[in-house]
Amino acid sequence: MKALLIEDDESFRATLAFALKRRGLIVIEARNTRDALALDEEVLDGIVLDMRLGNRSGADAIEDLKKRWPGCRLVVLTGYGSIPEALRTMRLGADDYLLKSAGAEQIMAAIRGGPGGTPRPAPHLPTRPPSLARLEWEHIQRVLHESGGNVSRTAEILGIDRRTLQRKLAKMPPEC
Repeated sequence: MKALLIEDDESFRATLAFALKRRGLIVIEARNTRDALALDEEVLDGIVLDMRLGNRSGADAIEDLKKRWPGCRLVVLTGYGSIPEALRTMRLGADDYLLKSAGAEQIMAAIRGGPGGTPRPAPHLPTRPPSLARLEWEHIQRVLHESGGNVSRTAEILGIDRRTLQRKLAKMPPEC
């Protein structure tokens, strides 16, 4: 199976691509939809699209991506999910809508859940709430993203030392 991962956060993209590759998926990476649409790939099984790509919404490109690769499943991945946004993306042509807390197995299931009688994956219902470490990591990632990747500004906003923030960013994201 082959999938396109469109994510502007380089560290998150690398981490997710690594996790998906370990599960046997061939992953093509793109940092934005313009780069993705310029690829020469003819056949894809899936597209994993970040909802926020810099100042743009990934939802703006759903129709173009579905036209370019009509047979593949398009999975929207977001750190800031809402029901209205999920409905909007599904109307535009997304096949699934997952929060960034979704694991690689759930993303793989969403990509596999294609047409032709193959059931869609069951919605992810956590058996327990996310850990404090996971919530902290997600909050740091959101603030870092909103600060345009500026580590000093992020540390200032979070009220922590820059070196402490760099140590936290160097770690892999907690599972739950």
